[in-house]
Amino acid sequence: MSRISTPSASRRWLALALIALAQFIVIMDTSIIGVALPKMQEALGFSQENLSWVFNAYVVVFGGLLLLGGRLSDLFGARRMFSLGWVMLAVGSFVAGIAGNAATELVGRGVQGVGAALIAPSALTLLMMLFGANPKELTTAFAFYGAAAPAGGTAGVFLGGLITEYASWPWVFYINIPIAVIALVAAPALLPGGALASRGSIDLFGALLATLGLGAAVFAIVRAPEVGWSNIGTWGVSAAAAVLLVGFLVLQAKKREPLMPLAIFRAPGLGAANLAQLLLGASWIPMWFFLNLYLQQVLGFSAFPSGAALLPMTALIMIGMIVIAPRLITRLGAKAMIVSGLGLLAGGLYWLSFIRPDGSFWVDVLPASLLAALGMSLAFIPSLQMAISSAKPEQGGLASGIVNTGYQIGSAFGLAVVTAIAAAYGASQLGNVSALTDGFSVAFIAAAVVALLGAVLATITLRSDKSVLAKVSTDSRV
Repeated sequence: MSRISTPSASRRWLALALIALAQFIVIMDTSIIGVALPKMQEALGFSQENLSWVFNAYVVVFGGLLLLGGRLSDLFGARRMFSLGWVMLAVGSFVAGIAGNAATELVGRGVQGVGAALIAPSALTLLMMLFGANPKELTTAFAFYGAAAPAGGTAGVFLGGLITEYASWPWVFYINIPIAVIALVAAPALLPGGALASRGSIDLFGALLATLGLGAAVFAIVRAPEVGWSNIGTWGVSAAAAVLLVGFLVLQAKKREPLMPLAIFRAPGLGAANLAQLLLGASWIPMWFFLNLYLQQVLGFSAFPSGAALLPMTALIMIGMIVIAPRLITRLGAKAMIVSGLGLLAGGLYWLSFIRPDGSFWVDVLPASLLAALGMSLAFIPSLQMAISSAKPEQGGLASGIVNTGYQIGSAFGLAVVTAIAAAYGASQLGNVSALTDGFSVAFIAAAVVALLGAVLATITLRSDKSVLAKVSTDSRV
């Protein structure tokens, strides 16, 4: 095992701020483009059907490369991959900003996705390296890291609107460049160096199978609502994804130094906690997406007030993750919090299904969204912590890649399926507020079913956390 240089105690919390910033930016880049899309369509010549790929190009590459990013983090050092990720994110942002046509724009977004796939797993690995020896501090660190995600999502909506209105759409990408420079300067001083594991070979063929398989799966999912679930192309890409992923699993079982050792799933709680994260993303992201549409297309909010309407929900999530969750996890345990959090999220989503065409923010949105936000804040931190902490220290990057992959693919799958269901019930009938409301209502019910399924499966599959936490406490000191 390579020697790890750890920063002084006084700098660890500054390091956490840098790690949280990474999570903030990775999530912000999924939402900051929303308000700018019409301007980008006009400038770059996107068709109405293909405009969604400004979002999808980032998600597909991000989700497809996360496992490789985690493995590289374990082999070559989390700090090195963290820094390389920021370089790639800055390059991709520059290309996306200067793009003069649709193809160049999608290339830039794809390179941004590569950067995010390197940053996300290495950031979680670095968090474990810094705080893994102290379970109480680790819970606090996870709380700040988790709260950075909703903050980034909301900030993206605000900044996208402000930048598009008062500057120009390329600046929704350029804003990443000075932040990347700051991160690259700060990383050597604040973050631990060295690699967690001995140097080994990279399973390039396995990485290719995993990336193509996951990428094809996400591609099929996000494109299906546009071309149809019964379309031969959808079935063909889905079949190709299945073949590639099965081939990947077979290769991992036989290879001496695999990209993803299947034995990692023997760790207590890892698989079940990842399943909880997947279903959490599959229910939360559709809620956020359709809540924005209801506010703008039915209640008539413009982009900036719509973003402001999300602030109470975001504030509660941050308070829940930073203040409430760390205190409750020691009293109730991770399993109880994951189950209850998913249950509350399901309840909030079902409450949102009672929205009206002539409704109001204060009655139809605020109470239900706060209940859903409380559920999200309770379930996210313990499921993330259980998934990451269950792995051995030298597999921290891999575990981080797995849990990030699960959440991203769950988000894409959930949004695609719920969008298809909502469209069948009227959510695509722009201008007809009654039909739109009916479609959005069904969308919230479908997302509630996903969250409820998550609560049931967590009850069945998650082990008592006493044994898991005891293992975590022991492994974190190895």
